[in-house]
Amino acid sequence: MIQVAVMGYGTIGSGVVEVLEVNRDRIAEKTGQEIAVKYILDLREFPGDPHEEKLVHDFSVIEKDEEVQVVVETMGGVNPAFAFVKACLMSGKHVVTSNKALVAAHGTELLEIAREKNINFLFEASVGGGIPLIRPLTQSLAGEQIQEISGILNGTTNYILSKMAKEGQNFETALRKAQELGYAERNPEADVEGFDTCRKITILTALATGREVNYEEVSTEGITWITDTDFKYASVLNTSIKLFGTSRVEGDNVSVYVCPMMIGPDHPLFGVNDVYNGVMVRGNTVGTVMFYGSGAGKLPTASAVVSDIVEIAGHLADNIAIGWTERKQELMPMEALSYRYFIRFAGTAKEKLPDIQAAFGKVETAELPGMDEFAVLTEKMPEKRYRKLAAAFTDIRQMIRCDL
Repeated sequence: MIQVAVMGYGTIGSGVVEVLEVNRDRIAEKTGQEIAVKYILDLREFPGDPHEEKLVHDFSVIEKDEEVQVVVETMGGVNPAFAFVKACLMSGKHVVTSNKALVAAHGTELLEIAREKNINFLFEASVGGGIPLIRPLTQSLAGEQIQEISGILNGTTNYILSKMAKEGQNFETALRKAQELGYAERNPEADVEGFDTCRKITILTALATGREVNYEEVSTEGITWITDTDFKYASVLNTSIKLFGTSRVEGDNVSVYVCPMMIGPDHPLFGVNDVYNGVMVRGNTVGTVMFYGSGAGKLPTASAVVSDIVEIAGHLADNIAIGWTERKQELMPMEALSYRYFIRFAGTAKEKLPDIQAAFGKVETAELPGMDEFAVLTEKMPEKRYRKLAAAFTDIRQMIRCDL
C-alpha cells in the first residue's frame, strides 16, 4: 500500500481525495497496489466530513511519518507551500503539486533536490488543469525540437473575452458574470492581469528548453484594457481576440510573452471559447499538435494530480527524468519581436490615412458606423519600429498585436 498525505483540503485537495476513492479499483489495477490517503493537512475544521478523522493541523506529523511516501500539495501560493514541499523532499518523500506559483518560483531548486534524493517532484496539474500536457510534451514529444508553444491557458480570461465577443458585453459586465458563476475569484488580478498565464507559459518554456526561465522577466499584459469596441472591429475584420501565453524558440533565440492577440479563423486556437483552454505545440518534424480541454475545475485538475501519483507508484525507487536545470535561459526583449498591429485612431480615415500610410506603409482599414474613429491593420514589423512610429501620433486610442 502507498500512503499519501494531502496538504490543503480546498477545491483541488478534496477533489484528489474524491478521485482516489472513486477510481480506487482502476488505480490499483494500474499500479498493482492500493493507494490510500493517511493524512489531510488544513488549518480549518471540517465537521461531518467523511474524512474528518484523517485531518491534521500540524505539518510535522506528515513530515516525520515514514509511512507517508507521497505528499500532494494543493495549498496554492508560495508560502508556506514552498517550505512544506522542500521539507517533504528533504525527508525523502515524493511530492505532487498543482501549484503553478510554486513551480514557477522554486521549481529549479525543488527539481534538483528530487534528483539528489532519487525521488520525484511532479506537477502535471500546474499548467493545463485537466489537460494532459506536461507528460506529452516531455515524453511523447521528447525527440522533437520544440519551436513554439502558444496557449489559451486561463479559463477565466477566456470566458470573459468570449462573452465580450459573443454578447457585446464590456469587460466589467463579463467579469461580474464570471464571478457570479465561480469562474473568477473575488480578487481576479492574477487572472485578468495575465500573471496566471505568465507562470504557466514560463513552466512550459523551461520544460521545452531544459533551462530555468524567470517569470519576472516575461513581458506580461492582461485583458483589463480590452473593450467591447475592439470586438466590434474584430467582427468586421472576421477576427477574434484571445489572451495568449506564447513561447518561440529559433535556434539560440527564445522569446516568451503574454498579451491579448487578434487572430483569424484559420488559427488553431480561434475556436477555443468559454472556460476551455487550448495549447498549440509546434515541433520541427511533428508539425503542429493541439491540446484542448478543461483547464481548471475540481475534478479535471484533481485527475491530473492523481495521474502524477500513479506515475510515481511505478517509480518509488528512482527519479523520473523531467524538468530543467539551473542554467538560466536568456529571453529576447519584447521590442525585438515582430507582429502585425491593430491600431485604432481618433478621427476619420479620409483625413488621416495618408499620414498613417506614410509612416506604417500598406495598411488594411476598418470603420464602424457612427464612430468618430477608425482602425487599421499594419504589415508585420518589429515592436521597436512600431513603438517609434506610434510615438509620432497623438490620436492612437488602442493597439492590439495580431497573429494574422
